[in-house]
Amino acid sequence: MAISGNAQIGRFMLLSMAVAAIFNIRNVVNSNIAIGMVAVPSFLFATATFFIPYVLIIAEFVSLNKDAKSGIYQWIRSSMGDKWAFVGAYCYWFVNLFYFTSVLPNILVYSSYAWLGYEYQFSSPVTVLLSIVLFAFATWVSTKGATWVGRVTSIGSSLVLLMAFGFVGLSLADWIGGVAPATPITAAAMTPTFSWGFMGVMAWILFAAGGAESVGVFLNDVRGGARTFVRTIVFAGLLIGVLYSVSALVLNLYVPASKLSYTSGVFQVFGALGAHHQVSPVLLNRLVGAVMLLGSFGTLMVWTAAPVKALFSEIPKGIFGERAIALNRHDMPERAAWIQFCVVVPLLVIPALGSSNVNQLLNVVINMTAATALLPPLIIMAAYFHLRLRLDHLPRDFRMGSRRVGLAITSVLLAFFGIAFIAAIFPAGQNLLLTLGYNVGGVVLFLGWALWKYRLYERGLVITSEVLHPAPASAGARRSS
Repeated sequence: MAISGNAQIGRFMLLSMAVAAIFNIRNVVNSNIAIGMVAVPSFLFATATFFIPYVLIIAEFVSLNKDAKSGIYQWIRSSMGDKWAFVGAYCYWFVNLFYFTSVLPNILVYSSYAWLGYEYQFSSPVTVLLSIVLFAFATWVSTKGATWVGRVTSIGSSLVLLMAFGFVGLSLADWIGGVAPATPITAAAMTPTFSWGFMGVMAWILFAAGGAESVGVFLNDVRGGARTFVRTIVFAGLLIGVLYSVSALVLNLYVPASKLSYTSGVFQVFGALGAHHQVSPVLLNRLVGAVMLLGSFGTLMVWTAAPVKALFSEIPKGIFGERAIALNRHDMPERAAWIQFCVVVPLLVIPALGSSNVNQLLNVVINMTAATALLPPLIIMAAYFHLRLRLDHLPRDFRMGSRRVGLAITSVLLAFFGIAFIAAIFPAGQNLLLTLGYNVGGVVLFLGWALWKYRLYERGLVITSEVLHPAPASAGARRSS
């Protein structure tokens, strides 16, 4: 991204974009169900130790590539070369596959609340079947170039954020006003036990604090330059951490964490708040359901085609077949989108085979979504470590401290992320066959396939080079002699 002579982004706009990109009330509910009040300090820890330095890492890559198109492929390429740049870009698409497996069942739940005012209980097989039908419809719509999808997503996301802020504000006011929390707020309740299960849930917390890539790219567009950017991002990280922590704190004001479920947790806490303020539960459920449905469905359709298109526009031509990545008359990679649909179907079916209900199904797919979401940041941080270790001489206007500071911070992040990733891939209490077949098998299969495809691409380049530039006959004679 080139430096603009007329920067348009001020501190408040950058702060607003950071909060909008990161904060999600559903992440608070899911983490609260998993670890209870321990989520309060965990969110603050994650945003302070991960979000802030990660945004600064992205900002340094943007500064290094200020005259190039910003994107994960270019960032990693500038440090580790084309192969790992391809793997990093591929991982972002790969993570998106598991995102579908968690968002599709939730859309069914939101639809039930929006239309009926309560959750209609589907079995796991029925949930998977309806999710497949829904994803097929979303794939079809997304490949038709529907311009209204972006507007729906923007409106829905804004309403979800407004609704979340309203919940936090009212709950906090009730707590200050004297309402006794359903879950006692004590230091012991918020003290983590560093078990294997807790480290696995930390992947959820880190996933909730993700989204730094969408903020770091604006380094060159902020009024006041790098100094203003750094100060604003540090403040934004602390603000988001406080917002997440306060949300986790007041979430159990009326409903204990032990009573919440993955399918209806959002509606349970909103319903309890509404009951305290004498608002009709059915009316509130329908309102919350409609808002969540609007935001999630719009996001689903955007993310059905956008990552596929972004992946194939960044990576070198020749890795995938021309027919697979061809754009239709709506400028969408239609065949690639339907290939993606075929890949997502077994990702929906496999965890359902080992789940007796929708809550267990969501637990598996949310865990896998959070685990795989750590892969792109791990690769970016590895690229940054290599940059500071081997290529620190490259010119750039912004650096995250000295070489020693950058290496120290990245080393700690890589170690912590690595442990959280492994713990999330091998979650405590999950069926071993499901873990090996779905969690481990999924990562090994998809990453192995990507590396295999790139190896074929490299072989093709060598063969093409030999055909276009054959070795001189005399050179061959000398070698043979």
